[in-house]
Amino acid sequence: MNLNLHGRKAIVCGASKGLGRACALALAEEGVDLVINARNADALQHTADEIRTRTGVAVHAIAADITTEAGRAAVLAACPAPDILVTNAGGPPPGDFRNWDERAWHDALNANMLTPIFLIKAVVDGMLERGFGRIVNVTSSAVKAPISILGLSNGARSGLTGFVAGLARETVARNVTINNLLPGSFETERFTSTVESYAKKLGVGADQVRQQQMQATPAKRFGDPAEFGALCAFLCGTQAGFITGQNLLLDGGAYPGTF
Repeated sequence: MNLNLHGRKAIVCGASKGLGRACALALAEEGVDLVINARNADALQHTADEIRTRTGVAVHAIAADITTEAGRAAVLAACPAPDILVTNAGGPPPGDFRNWDERAWHDALNANMLTPIFLIKAVVDGMLERGFGRIVNVTSSAVKAPISILGLSNGARSGLTGFVAGLARETVARNVTINNLLPGSFETERFTSTVESYAKKLGVGADQVRQQQMQATPAKRFGDPAEFGALCAFLCGTQAGFITGQNLLLDGGAYPGTF
C-alpha cells in the first residue's frame, strides 16, 4: 500500500532503538524525511546512519533530552513545521508506589504526559494551517490494563490519553489526526528490563518469567517492533484520515476484554 507520504517531514522521539526506531524506519521506508531524537548520541547516530543507508531519506539526528525545554527547542529548530509527530519517551521505573516521592511523580508526569502535550502544542497549529497532520503518541497497554509495578506509567500515560481524547475531536475536520499506540510485550530493551525487575520482585529467574508471560499471551510470542512501526506508518498515511482519538492496542490478544 502506498501511504502517500513521500516527501513529508516527521519528528520521531525516542528513536535510537526499540519501538521509536521501528516507527522511524517504517516512515523512512515510505519516503518520509526524518528528524530523530534520543539522549544517547552514539546510539542515535548509528540509527540515523542505518536508516539513511537503507532508505535514502534525509535523517537529522538531534541528541537531546526531549523532556526538557532545551531538548524540545533543539528538535523543533531542526524541524519547525513537521507533517508528522511521533511522541515517545522512556517509561518511568517500575516499583512500589510506597517508595515513590513527589520528585518521582513529577518526573513521570513530565516525561509521559507533559512532554507530549508541549510538543503537540508546538506543532498542531501549523499542521492545521497546512491542512495535514498526523500525531501518534506511543503510550502503553497499561493505559488499558494497568500493571501494578508500573504505577508511575499508568498514571502519567492515562493523563495524556484523556487530554488527547478531547483535542483529537477538534483537529480532525482539518485533516489533523491524533492517536495513541498502546504496546504490550515487544522485544525491546525496555521490556527486558521490566521482566528482570518483576522477576527480582518474585525471587525467580528472568527466563522463567519471560516464558510464563509468553505462554500467557494468546499469540504465544512477543511482538516484533517492525509490526509496531508498520501500524504507526499507516496511521500517518492519507488512508488513515478518518481515524482519530483512538487508543490502538498491540498486545497479541493479551487484553481479555471485549471493549
